[in-house]
Amino acid sequence: FLLRRGIMHQSPLDATCSRHLRFRDLVECGETWQRLAGAVDNVPRQTGTWDGLRRVATEVLDPVIERFGPIRLTYGFAGPALTRQIAGRIAPSLDQHAGSELNARGRPTCPRLGQAVDLHVAGLGSRELAQWLIANTPFDRLYFYGDERPVHVSVGPDESRAVVTMLQGPSGRRIPKVVAGL
Repeated sequence: FLLRRGIMHQSPLDATCSRHLRFRDLVECGETWQRLAGAVDNVPRQTGTWDGLRRVATEVLDPVIERFGPIRLTYGFAGPALTRQIAGRIAPSLDQHAGSELNARGRPTCPRLGQAVDLHVAGLGSRELAQWLIANTPFDRLYFYGDERPVHVSVGPDESRAVVTMLQGPSGRRIPKVVAGL
């Protein structure tokens, strides 16, 4: 809560963005944010980002929760300060975790816009989760890294419904391959 002129105001992060989630749940998740204990400013600045968070929560995450129970978000919104802490392991210009945030040049960090999250459901393999998401939710992109890794799913204006498997190449680097399904 914020105190302004003697009046208590609720942080926008504490507002609900869907039936089951608050914005904070999508912004303050992930190992890097947890490790830094909130020492970085990771609050969205753009209205489009708030809209993307609401959309991924209502159209993707709520249906998952209602079907399978609690989820664990391993990566959600990533603003510039958080992104700098995890450089090398992500692709901000492609992965939609930055939502509609702008880079230093005033352009969207990720031109795809929308919003991405990575998630697990306890007791459910990621392949089964990904297959359910493909069959039951609108999405822009879904990245499958393997049955034990979180599923990456995004919403966005393109609604491309692209399913991408991230295959491990000989060098250990992951190579994306667009597939028809899992």
